[in-house]
Amino acid sequence: MSNTQSNSQLIRWLTYLMFMMFAMTSDSVGEIIKEVKVAFSVTNAQASLMHSLPMLGIAMSGLLLGFLADKMGRKPTIILGLAVFGVACYSFLIANDFVFIVSLMTLSGIAVGVFKTGALALIGDISSSTRQHTATMNGAEAFFGVGAIIGPLIVAYLIHQGVAWQWLYVIAGGVCTLLIVVALSVRYPSYVRSHKHDVEKVSLLKSLTLIKNPYALGFSVGAFLYVAAESAIYVWMPSYLVCDATTLRATYDCYSEGMAQTLAIYSVTAFFILRAAGRFVGIWMMSHFNWALVLMLFSGAIVVCFALGLVGGKQVALYLFPLSGIFMSVIYPTFNSKGISCFPRHQHGSVAGVILFFTAAGAASGPFIMGVVSDSMGGDAKYGFIVATVFAAILFVGLVYNYLRNPTETRLTEIEASEYGS
Repeated sequence: MSNTQSNSQLIRWLTYLMFMMFAMTSDSVGEIIKEVKVAFSVTNAQASLMHSLPMLGIAMSGLLLGFLADKMGRKPTIILGLAVFGVACYSFLIANDFVFIVSLMTLSGIAVGVFKTGALALIGDISSSTRQHTATMNGAEAFFGVGAIIGPLIVAYLIHQGVAWQWLYVIAGGVCTLLIVVALSVRYPSYVRSHKHDVEKVSLLKSLTLIKNPYALGFSVGAFLYVAAESAIYVWMPSYLVCDATTLRATYDCYSEGMAQTLAIYSVTAFFILRAAGRFVGIWMMSHFNWALVLMLFSGAIVVCFALGLVGGKQVALYLFPLSGIFMSVIYPTFNSKGISCFPRHQHGSVAGVILFFTAAGAASGPFIMGVVSDSMGGDAKYGFIVATVFAAILFVGLVYNYLRNPTETRLTEIEASEYGS
């Protein structure tokens, strides 16, 4: 293996680990919310701010600062974002107030928006084709899925041992510090120098104009709908599956002994395991099958899982809601990859920021709307999942159109020839 190939592999692994570290914190929020609601006596809508405000921070950071990856370069942008994220994580050592906790989570979201857009743009730099770009993106999201499994397990273990959940962030801060040290020593592709003229034109205004581009907007809206539906699982599924919503601690005695009770307790973990497994398979799947057909079929399966889980009640949702993770696995990384691949490399940071804005906006508004609707209906999380099912159904309709009309085929072919042809 040549030095260039070895360096690209190392960069790829660093990118994967960044995604994993971020997921350790972001996808643990459902387990953390249960603890915070007890400790600070907050409502569902108030508790949902622990998820919505960090996602809003990611959204605004991606939209307003995404151009930095094209202006400053990938490496400085990534290191800047990681540094701010690390400071926020270590600050949880002194976080014992609800407002302070939410503020730190929001700051970490802003930092994620910076280093993630840099990482997303970097994937384009180390990819040799749009197909490999999609496979690498599925790999990054697969490691995100691994982090989403590890995070909730760490929280559960800490609480079981009588240790504050805030130590999860301290652990993530340690991983972040290690990533910064390694990133400083790695030689990144000389992208900025080879596109100097294009980079000089990069600005916030030019980045914002991408919102009007039909390719960026189409994939961004798809990401919004998908994440709004997906976040219902890891934010509100624990609350929905609880047998008695009036108790301060989660109880699952309404399920039969054995596997059903165990699955109810670890339902979020089961969802993340299936989603991660699906993404590893997706690396192969997206290299061999029509991506538009796969997304259409899988989005339809999500709607079926949600709808039958609501109609059949908790006893059915116990199995179908986690099962939806398999079908959710490849949708978001493919949206991200195809959306970014519709643009030349010197715009990858900016368009990644636009898609990330809509992604985080969906993650912020979806659970919040579900929490408000649930509160208005007596606190039953079932009504929030009805909202999530509507999001999933709209997404399915859009992906049926995408498969039948294939509006991106010509654009992706042009980019393949111009950016990856050599």
